[in-house]
Amino acid sequence: MPSLQSLRRKIVSFKNTQKITKAMKMVAAAKLKRAQDRILSARPYAYKLREVIGHLSLRANRASHPLLHRHAGKKTELLVVTSDRGLCGGFNATILRRAAEFLGEHGAQGEQVTVSVAGRKGIDFFRRRRWGIRQEWPGIFDRLSYEHAEDIGQDIVESYHAGAFDQLYVVYNEFKSVMQQQVIVEKLLPIESLEGQGGGRSGEPQAPMGTYLYEPGEDELLNVLLPKHFKVQTFRVLLESAAAEQAARMTAMDGATRNAGELIKRVTLFYNKTRQATITKELMDIVGGAEALK
Repeated sequence: MPSLQSLRRKIVSFKNTQKITKAMKMVAAAKLKRAQDRILSARPYAYKLREVIGHLSLRANRASHPLLHRHAGKKTELLVVTSDRGLCGGFNATILRRAAEFLGEHGAQGEQVTVSVAGRKGIDFFRRRRWGIRQEWPGIFDRLSYEHAEDIGQDIVESYHAGAFDQLYVVYNEFKSVMQQQVIVEKLLPIESLEGQGGGRSGEPQAPMGTYLYEPGEDELLNVLLPKHFKVQTFRVLLESAAAEQAARMTAMDGATRNAGELIKRVTLFYNKTRQATITKELMDIVGGAEALK
């Protein structure tokens, strides 16, 4: 039977842990509000820009625009977006599991697959498995800004132009609600035309078909908009992941706080029973000693 002192120490430890998890939940809730506002503001612009690019690319010469041109090779790159910190439930585990499945599927098809990673958790995961990482971006989610998307987009676009890979996919957690995040595998390069978008994803506005007149022409606009479009979509992916991370952390810390409260109740009850048994035993010893003296 554990001593009363060790039980008291456990109760104090659980209460301290509960204070920490409750504080982390409140911090995550505050960060989630800001992250949610940012992604809800960025989505309409990103979707509308994708719609414009889709219409423009229908009539443009794909071969004249490197980001639209489909390469004939079998080199694929996967951009994995994870968090920089843990304590967010299964947020990172689901992304990394889906990334491993993607690598296995495309590797079995004879494709040469490379990996780029945003977020320390993903970097650590692939380093432990000695999987070669082409490029990595740690520590970007503490103060996420559009400059991070520009850095990532510039590196990927230059590598794509240089022939380092023929197509780019990204795997990330899309923010749905506080209680729901969805792992998405999305093709970013080459940029698909409206016909290749397949009607868009869930919740994404559909591009209406029609004829538009552009000034200047489609080719001139695409030369300016395509690099910007890719960086905007990259920024949207990062914002989705940041909002989903805070939602997952808030949910995980809420569960941890409740679990700590249950542990405190159980250990306190056991402590009271043990203390009562100890007092009863001491009283019996006193009564037995008094009877022996008679």
